[in-house]
Amino acid sequence: MALDKPTRFATDLLESAAVEGARQSRSAKQQLDYWARLGRAVSMHQTAARLRVEAVLAGTTALAELDPTERLVANAEIDVAIQQHAQAASYGELLAAEGVTVVALDDDGRLVRYQPDGTSTVVE
Repeated sequence: MALDKPTRFATDLLESAAVEGARQSRSAKQQLDYWARLGRAVSMHQTAARLRVEAVLAGTTALAELDPTERLVANAEIDVAIQQHAQAASYGELLAAEGVTVVALDDDGRLVRYQPDGTSTVVE
């Protein structure tokens, strides 16, 4: 059996794994391992169905052309891609580039107004 390495997971995944793991009599770690192995198996399985899903993800085939099971897989992959993109995007920077003033919490939990010119002020 392979040795475990310390790994960071998104909080929402860890919380979901704890809930689902409890239902399946698994620890959160065991549930994450299960999901990862399942996802790996699906990703590596090159069937005609998998190729159709990949065509939808690439934008060369319409989602409506997939059967219900294939649509489920395609929608799950799209959902994950959207979540990853949303987590990686700096919306403050994007809005500042558009000239929009943004109000958000900083790392210390304070409400801060970020101006498009790069200045910021704590909102009291």
